[in-house]
Amino acid sequence: MTDEGRPVHVIGAGPGGLATAAALRARGISTVVLEKSDSVGASWRAHYDRLHLHTTRRWSSLPGLPIPRSYGRWVARDDLVRYLESYAEYHQIEVATGVEVDSLDRQGDQWVLHANGGRRLTTPVVVVATGCNHTAHLPDWPGRESFEGELLHASRYRHAAPYAGKDVLVVGVGNTGAEIAVDLAEGGASRVRLAVRTPPHIVRRTTLGWPAQASAVLCRRLPTRLVDGIAAQLAKASVPDLSPYGLPRPTTGLYSRVREGAIPVQDVGLVKAVREGRVEPVAGVESLDGSKVQLTDGTTVTPDVVIAATGYRRGLEDLVGHLGVLDARGRPVVHGRRTHPDAPGLHFTGFTNPISGMLREIARDADKIAKAISKAAA
Repeated sequence: MTDEGRPVHVIGAGPGGLATAAALRARGISTVVLEKSDSVGASWRAHYDRLHLHTTRRWSSLPGLPIPRSYGRWVARDDLVRYLESYAEYHQIEVATGVEVDSLDRQGDQWVLHANGGRRLTTPVVVVATGCNHTAHLPDWPGRESFEGELLHASRYRHAAPYAGKDVLVVGVGNTGAEIAVDLAEGGASRVRLAVRTPPHIVRRTTLGWPAQASAVLCRRLPTRLVDGIAAQLAKASVPDLSPYGLPRPTTGLYSRVREGAIPVQDVGLVKAVREGRVEPVAGVESLDGSKVQLTDGTTVTPDVVIAATGYRRGLEDLVGHLGVLDARGRPVVHGRRTHPDAPGLHFTGFTNPISGMLREIARDADKIAKAISKAAA
């Protein structure tokens, strides 16, 4: 690690950090990527085994290197990790592993990065690419600490084998919760319940070969009410009504929910599992009491295991919270090529969850950020 030449420092060696570093290198800008773990793509390595991208291979590639066709249309987790490794090597990206940046400060026209081991790194430009899945969020349910069953966040779930023959309650019906519930049902769990607080929008991954992502790309700039109406009609035509099974259609429009941060659930087996009774939708979790779980409709269940698919936090408060660049929900006020007026040279990428696909938008952001940095340095 050296300050010689003052390279741009990118924090995080996931897709966002690697794509931005590659785009900067293509413009002749010296860059170093700081990664707290011992390898690139750390968050992807930690996801459950059966995970495949919900976005197509074509629209998931990063700038300058397509994902190999041999990985298929829906890229598996392990293949994506291999791709990220190849990407860093192909673009000759300098990645400094084992470097965890704790906080940033502005001194004059430079940024000072306070890292583990007492290191202080200075640079005129920083790109924060630590991602949306930085910190697992486990709700502070009343009675959580004294729950007698097994309680874990979905980030610790790998496969169904440890839960064979067990009664499992999965909490949260986003894409992760839905897929874990199906994985458990197919993997031998004796009973699988899925706790649902707000009914999700369920979409087919493809319809007659047309991927849902393609529709999302086409619709993302249309008026919200128009997209809500189109999506409602498509859902009635393509997704069975699961109300008789305890999973009613949502009352809020699909795109309205996206604007609030709720991405539709792509059906990778949930609809069939619910209709066959292998996954049982139940009300949301109210509290835990010994071996019991109290649900919001007043009923009580006694699962052996509770898996909380309750999302993640961006975890940016310690890093940049004191700089005034975050909103009330901990999200960067500005994103991509733009920087905050009080924080020149500080960029963020990968902190949105767009309906058109995160990897697609990360790839587009990378080129825009590199262009903005190159223009500012000219």
